Amino acid sequence: MIFSEEQRAFQEVARRFAADRIAPDFMRRESAGQIDRVLVREMGALGLIGVDLPERFGGLGAPSVTAGIVMEAIAYADLNVAYVPLLASLNGQIIARHASEALAATWLPRIVSGEALSALALTEPRGGSDAANLILSARRDGDCYVLNGEKSSISMADQADVAIVFARTGAPDSGARGVSAFLVPMDTPGIATSRFNDLGSKAVGRGSIFFDDVRVPASHMLAAEGLGFVQVMQGFDYSRALIGLQCIASAQASLDESWTYVTERPAFGAPLAQYQGVSFPLAEGEGMIAAVRQLCYHTLSLRDAGEAHTADAAMCKWLGPKTAVDVIHQCLLTHGHYGWSMDLPHQQRLRDVMGLEIGDGTAQIMKLIVAREKAGKIAVQHLNRN
Repeated sequence: MIFSEEQRAFQEVARRFAADRIAPDFMRRESAGQIDRVLVREMGALGLIGVDLPERFGGLGAPSVTAGIVMEAIAYADLNVAYVPLLASLNGQIIARHASEALAATWLPRIVSGEALSALALTEPRGGSDAANLILSARRDGDCYVLNGEKSSISMADQADVAIVFARTGAPDSGARGVSAFLVPMDTPGIATSRFNDLGSKAVGRGSIFFDDVRVPASHMLAAEGLGFVQVMQGFDYSRALIGLQCIASAQASLDESWTYVTERPAFGAPLAQYQGVSFPLAEGEGMIAAVRQLCYHTLSLRDAGEAHTADAAMCKWLGPKTAVDVIHQCLLTHGHYGWSMDLPHQQRLRDVMGLEIGDGTAQIMKLIVAREKAGKIAVQHLNRN
C-alpha cells in the first residue's frame, strides 16, 4: 500500500506521539488497570481519534486507510491505547450514520476530542458468537424505552461514558429483526458495571453492564426499531480490518526488539543473528506480518472505494490475531530465559493479542463468513451459467 504525502505526514505525527507519550508507560499502564484520560485528550487534540468521522462533528473526514495508519502507529506502542481510536471509529461511524443530528452533535465531538470514551454493548452471557440471540429487553413506555438485562464481555465497560446498546424490542423469537440499538449515557440511573479478571488487556478492562429499569429516550434509538442489528452490524467489516492492524502492529514491536537483541547478543563467538535457526523464524514473522498488513490496508481501500469487503474483513480479523500470537511467541522464545521474564514486554503483548482471537468474532466465525461469501458467489455463478 502506497500512502499519500498527507498520510505519511499524519503517520509521522502518530508515530512520534506514540513513541514519546504512549510507549514509555506500556507496562505500567497494565498495573494501573486503566487508560489515562489526560493521554486520551492529548490524542484528541492531535486529531488521532476519529480521523475518519465527518468534519461537522470534529473529525477530519479522512479515508479509512488513514484511520488504519493511526491504528497501526498507536498499537505499535500499546495495543490497549489503540482501543480508543478503534472504538471511536467503529462507534462513531454508527452514530454518524444512524443517530439523529442532535444526538450525534452531542456525543461525537466529545469522542473525537478525547473527552468521552465509548463502548459497544452487544454480547450477552448466553450469546457469545450467536450475537443476535439477545435477551436484554427494551420496552416502550411513552417517550422512553426501559432497558432490563445484562451485557457481558464488554471492553471499556467501567471506563466508557457512553455505550451503543443492542436490545430486543421485538418478540423473543423475532431473531435479528427484533433487535434495536440505542445510544446510552453510562451515568443513566439503573446502570451498574463489573470488571473481569482477564489474562490480558487489563488497561482496557472487560466486564458486564447491568441494566435495571434504565430509561432511555426514544430519540436515542439508532436506526429504525427492529433494524438496529441488521444496519449497525455492517460497521464490523470496518473494525475487523482495524483490529488486524492493531494486532500485527504489536507483533511488529516485538519483532523489532528481537532483531536488535539478536544482532547485539553474542553466542559461540558470533552475533545470534548469524545463526539461521535464530534469524529465519524472525524473517518468517516479517513476511507474515507484511502479508497481513497488506490485506488489512487492501480491505480498508475497498471500503473507501465503496466496494464489497465483508470476506476480506473477516480474513483480517482471523489472520491478524493469529499471526500476532505466533510471531510474539517466537520473539519471546528468541530472548531465551529472559524472554520468559515478566520484565520484558513480549509476555504482555502475547496476552493482549490473544484476547482478540476471541473478542469481536472468533476465527471460526470469521472462516464461516468467508465460506458463506464465497459459496454464495459460486451459487450465483452456477445459476447464471444455467
